[in-house]
Amino acid sequence: MIALLTALVLAVTTAPNPIPAAPAPAFVVHIKDFAYAPAPLRIHVGDTVKFINDDEEPHTVTATDKSFDSTALDTNGTWTHTFTKAGTFAYFCELHPYMKATVIVTTAPSAALTGAGA
Repeated sequence: MIALLTALVLAVTTAPNPIPAAPAPAFVVHIKDFAYAPAPLRIHVGDTVKFINDDEEPHTVTATDKSFDSTALDTNGTWTHTFTKAGTFAYFCELHPYMKATVIVTTAPSAALTGAGA
């Protein structure tokens, strides 16, 4: 009995830690009525944006400089992209080129400037 109890304790205490799930994107762009909203979107370097197609027609999220490109998103389709550098990123729908928007990416203010951690 003691051996069984010891084995259980060891199994519980030596079990590997589960891998935490990736954090949910803090920013969402909805594609609805042949438009992206919000537009423009302002975020910081390192932020991830989730694009959701709420239309009945397929759409893409394609950078004009081709730095990112989703596949065609069907109704309720989603695509995420993490912006790793600052800048203004214009994008459009390859299937409906009149659909245009921008993501404005800025560097995050430093902790010293915001007083964070004090």
